[in-house]
Amino acid sequence: MHDLLLIACAWLAYGAVHSWLAADGVKAWVQRRWSGIAPAYRLVYNGLAALLLIPPLWLTLRSPGEALWHWPGWLAWPAAAIAVAGFVWSLRWYDTGEFLGLRQWRRRDGREHEGFVLSPLHRHVRHPWYSLGLLLLWTRDLNAAWLTTAVALTVYVVIGSRMEERKLIARYGDAYREYMRRVPALIPWPGRHLSPAESQALQQAARIEGQPPLGGANALPTAAAPVAPGQPLHI
Repeated sequence: MHDLLLIACAWLAYGAVHSWLAADGVKAWVQRRWSGIAPAYRLVYNGLAALLLIPPLWLTLRSPGEALWHWPGWLAWPAAAIAVAGFVWSLRWYDTGEFLGLRQWRRRDGREHEGFVLSPLHRHVRHPWYSLGLLLLWTRDLNAAWLTTAVALTVYVVIGSRMEERKLIARYGDAYREYMRRVPALIPWPGRHLSPAESQALQQAARIEGQPPLGGANALPTAAAPVAPGQPLHI
């Protein structure tokens, strides 16, 4: 039980730091204080996000135990294949240089240069990368440690996606509210999706309503979000 509590606290700390670094206030403070390194913010942010994954993952992997349940291979393997294929296929709609922070560093500014983009997956769920990640996570054999990790990450995804969407509403207004009304967040649902024509119309409306990032033209980019206002949250 002590190990499980430690794993849960490690993921809680990861989520808190990750969200804090993604906050507009923190990025604006860095912009004011160290404007010369601001173009590297997303690059550093992504690097820290990867490094900070090591402690909770290590705690999870070092906690052996029998699986609480086993997924049949005919279900687990296709689910994993769908998740991986979905990630790879969806990269066509993302500017990976912008998402990683390489493009901002090369052009020496931290401004966003992408608009509101809805890939085919975004027509069915607002956060497809989160959905695919959860599919991959929950369709593996789970011992107590991995179950704790799965629950913690699911809670973080739900809370984090709502925090991201507050920023998107502030930027895209009624266009994004309509998107939220029409498309579910994480789980596809019959009758709740956009046709290609509706997707194009919504993107056009978002371009009309869209405002510059908070903080003006020199503001640092917002956190990656899988409903792509350019970059996926990606996660």
